[in-house]
This record gives sequence, C-alpha cells and structure tokens, in this order.
Amino acid sequence: MRTYPNVWKPEQEQIESTRLYQWMKKSGFTDYDSFHQATTTRLEWMWEDACRELGIEWSVPYQKTLDLSRGLPYPQWFVGGEINATHNALDKWAEKPNHQDKTAVFWEGDNGDSTAYSFKELQEAVDQTAHGFKRYGITKGDIVTLYMPMVPETLISMLALSKIGAVFSPAFSGYKADAVAARIQASRAKALITVDGFYRRGKTMKMKEQADKAAEQCPSLEHVFVIERSGIDVPWHEQRDIPWSSLQKKAGPFPSAATKSDDPFMLIYTSGTTGKPKGAVHTHAGFPIKAAFDAGICMDVDQEDTLFWYTDMGWMMGPFLVYGGLVNGASIVMFEGTPDYPEPDRLWQMVDTYKVTHLGLSPTLVRTSMKHGAKWLHRHSLDSLKLIASTGEPWNEEPWNWLFEHAGKKRVPIFNYSGGTEISGGILGNILIKPIQPVTFNAALPGMDAVVLNENGERITNEVGELAIRNPWVGMTNSFFEDDQRYEESYWSRFPDTWVHGDWVIEDDKGYFTITGRSDDVLNVAGKRLGPAEVETVLVDHPLVLEAGVIGIPHETKGEEPVAFVVTNNQVVEQASLIEDLKKYLHHKLGKALSPGSIHLVSDLPKTRNAKVMRRAVKAAYLNRSTGDLSALENPESVQEISALGKTTGAQS
Repeated sequence: MRTYPNVWKPEQEQIESTRLYQWMKKSGFTDYDSFHQATTTRLEWMWEDACRELGIEWSVPYQKTLDLSRGLPYPQWFVGGEINATHNALDKWAEKPNHQDKTAVFWEGDNGDSTAYSFKELQEAVDQTAHGFKRYGITKGDIVTLYMPMVPETLISMLALSKIGAVFSPAFSGYKADAVAARIQASRAKALITVDGFYRRGKTMKMKEQADKAAEQCPSLEHVFVIERSGIDVPWHEQRDIPWSSLQKKAGPFPSAATKSDDPFMLIYTSGTTGKPKGAVHTHAGFPIKAAFDAGICMDVDQEDTLFWYTDMGWMMGPFLVYGGLVNGASIVMFEGTPDYPEPDRLWQMVDTYKVTHLGLSPTLVRTSMKHGAKWLHRHSLDSLKLIASTGEPWNEEPWNWLFEHAGKKRVPIFNYSGGTEISGGILGNILIKPIQPVTFNAALPGMDAVVLNENGERITNEVGELAIRNPWVGMTNSFFEDDQRYEESYWSRFPDTWVHGDWVIEDDKGYFTITGRSDDVLNVAGKRLGPAEVETVLVDHPLVLEAGVIGIPHETKGEEPVAFVVTNNQVVEQASLIEDLKKYLHHKLGKALSPGSIHLVSDLPKTRNAKVMRRAVKAAYLNRSTGDLSALENPESVQEISALGKTTGAQS
C-alpha cells in the first residue's frame, strides 16, 4: 500500500481559528477522533448542534430531531418542523441591515459579461420571479426542470421555486435533447426553464434548439420559460414558450411557503449502472444543511469569504456552491465559461478578480492546466486563497503536488472531498485541524460513520474494501423518486442496515483514506458520473447495432474515458464508416464530452447465462488485467477477442 508524506501541517494557531475546532471546544472536545466518534453515535446531538452553529432558522420549531421508526434507510429528520431553503440561503441575510448590501453572487460570462447581486438585490429578483411563476400556475409540489448554463437566472429560478414550495430539477447544460427528455419524463415535470443560447469558448450554443426537441417528447410540460441570454433568433411555440420578461411583471415581497422539514425542494438525477437515471430526492432540511455544514464547518467558509466552485448546476457541486456559500452568508461566484478560454489562465484570473478565498475544482481541470504550464498561474497573485477543494474523481500524486506548489504556494491546504449526489456533500475530507497528505483524505467528516468493509461486511484496514456508512445523516437522499426498491437495492442490499457507497477505498492504520476507484460500473469522466447503460441505450437505438457494452479506462486528462464495444446486426457494414457514424450519433445524442473516445466492433460480448453483459470481464480483458472468476460466462471465447483489441490499440501497454 502506497504511503504519502504530510505536506501541509497546521500550526496550533491555525487549528484554533477554525470553525470546526471552535465548535469542538464548545462541545468539550479537543481531539478529533473522540469528537468524531461522538458525532456518529449521538446523532441527535450532532445535528441539533450543527444547526445552531450554522444559524439555521425554522418558521415552526421541530418537535423531534430524528425518527427511525421506518428503519435506517428512511430517517425522518426534524419532525414537525417547518423550514424553507430560500429563507436560510437568502432572506435571513437580506433582512439583516449589516449584511443585505454584501455581495451574494458574482457572475461572469464566457464572453466577459459580468454582474453582481447583493443579498437584498438577489432577494428582490427572486421575489419578482416567484410572483411570475405563481402567475403561470407553478404551485407547491410542482417539479420544474432547469436546463440552463451557469447564469444568474439559474440561481434566481432555484431560489424562487423553493420559495413557492415547488421542486427544481437541474439537468447538466451539456446534455443533448434525449438525456434532458429522459429526466423530464421520469419526473413528469410541469415546466422547463432554459435559455435561447449561451456562450462557450466564444461560440454560441443553441440551447433552445435542444430544449425544444426535449419538450416535444414530454407531454407533462405546460410551459417552457426562455431566458434571452444570447439574443439569437429561436423558434417560438406560442402555446408553450414564455419569455423570461413575462415573469418580471410584479415586484414586492413574496412570502416563503410553509414547507415541512421533509418536503422535497430538489430532485437531481444521477447516473446508475443500469436502466434510467436515479432521481435523488432532497429536502428543505436536508441538502442545504449538509452542504452548508461541509462548506462552513469543515472547509471553514464564513460570512467574509467568497466561494467559487467550477461546476455546472446539473452536477451536485452546483447546488453545493449555492447552499454551501449562501447559507453561511458568504459570496459565491458563478461562471458560464471554461477555465482555459480565451487564455489558459482564465480560472486563475477570476480568483484574483473576485478575491476568491475558497476554490473548488476537479483533478481533470488540474491535469489540463499542467499541460499549459505553471507560467499561467504565476501571472496572478492568488493571495486571496485560503483553501483549494477538489472533488469528482480520485487524484494521482503528480497533479496534486503541482496544484499545491503552484496554485497553493505550499501554504494553502487542498481539501480532498468525496461523497456524492445522494449524500448532499461529503463522506471523506481533509479537515483543517490535521495534517494533509497528497491524494488521500485525512478523516471521515463529522456525522459520517464511514468504514471500509470486506466482502463479509467486516471492518478492515490497510487493504481495499467497500466504503460504507453505518448510521444515517442529515442530507441523505430521501429515497429515489417513486422508486424505493431501486434505492434499497442500490445502497442497502449488501449488508444489514449499512449504506454501501460504491467506492473501493483503503483506510490505513493512521486513519487516512485513499479512494482507488468505483466498485460498481459507474464511469467517472472528468468528474462527471456516467452510467454505462445510458451510452449503451443510445448505441443500440442505432439501426445497425444489435448489442453494446461500455466500460471506462484510465485517461491522462479526464481520469477515465468511456470505450464502447458494439455487436452489429447481420447487415454487411464497412467498419471505419460505421464507427465514424456511431461517433457522430453519440455526439448528437450525448454531447462530445460524455461520448466514448473509442468504439470497437466485436462479434460478441461476454455475457452471463441470464444474458447480462459482464462489464468487469470486458474491462479486465481490454486492459490485460486479471479477469477473475469467469465461470458465469456463457461465451468465454468473447474475452479473447476483446483482449486482442486491447493489445492492438495499446490499451494494455
């Protein structure tokens, strides 16, 4: 097992200045390990106290902190309480005379456009938009899909919908129409919010065009609200489309809906290994509190800070940016563009421009920056940085150290952060009161009863096992949307009363964790989770494709890249031409970022006797790794063909 040196060691003064340490001390602890144990066994105390530390406000106090009468998979938190996410993220700050003029959000577009809203200005915009939504029939409990780039109206829409008591469902802005339609159909969304177009690398992306194609497949949609971001001409459907300006007719305060603690406020879809995407249900007293806790208490974000996470609202870290920052009274930065356009230093320039204190990024972004060279970072002071956070995929040592040296100047801690959409934040992190090593995580976060288990469900150290959680936490997804069975099968079916997360992890005897990869088939492409079934479904829709199998292989920049193996029907085809056609087809359906880098035509795929493609065998053969037990295969000879392809393409080198 690889060990790493401590490269960041906090001074005692630094330790004592953190919100985490100050909270621990008030609770009678100075040692993190004993404190952590208390937070995972005294659950009610942990989350009651956390809410007090965060200043969470309730319109109706809760009567009971935790009810486990339905079992560990279905905890009920803050029973009887009423709370609204928008009140805690926005209104309580906008109504404080000493805080209302502080900047809530800085926004910068790909083309250099920029604007900012104070908490008071943001509240006025949110209230006006809530009035507009209500006028068009959006009411409590309605689901509204957001298919939008990172523009201010995305944030305004989220907060306005929560004020009404409606549920927003963000979709990745890079999705094509079919992927968006699948999420609308699954949720039966009442409305869709989108833009005419947006800018990316100096080009205009015609988002309304894709939104229209999606809307045509979704009879549940009553309205499509359209923001004029780019001003391009777009087709208009008079019975369905509503310009954003039509929502901005009525000004004045809009009272927050009386939403209960367990009322849903967000439905966010995440990819699984099979079938349709999984809809994680998050509540008003769940996701906002967990995100604010991880950002505020663990990452030390406070009212004077500025949080910037390079992300998309369709990925979990987009909502995390919003609630992790705003619930703590901090400023947030939203960015429409890409970090290396028009020059490779765009991201670092923004850090200086907005005096970013907490920067979130992915290992893929760092590997891309390395290719451009450190000179682009050295053009900027980056003196405002207090912390750099990373999530989305496992690290390797070289880019981690490069970031620590050139962006952090060997003084700024890197907060490795890992959890997931269903977690509302992190399981593991780098708390700021312990030394930090490259690549690893120095602790399970407070309240997260994380362990590594072997195949028998026994706790292990110094060897690879399944990352698992033994007790519930605030922010845990409230099942999957209308699919308890799939939720239980995904996380609770392996060991009794234990959440099995799907990551391979090593915990060493000093309490440091290292993630080595996924224990399921989910791909992690540049920090974006992609279910192989989503790609396979698109491929088999092609008239010449009979079967498809998709795996992820290591990639220098993206971390992981999809590779597809395709069995054609009996028609005679010209291989190169078909492969090129399939690539274009995938780009059209999924977008280039999520499409396989390579497509191979094979005569058959390794399948079990019940006709399930064994992706593990495909991946092992292609990369010349041990295939393990293949006794369940109906056609073991198919493995040899895939292994030969791996040798030919250099994948086994």
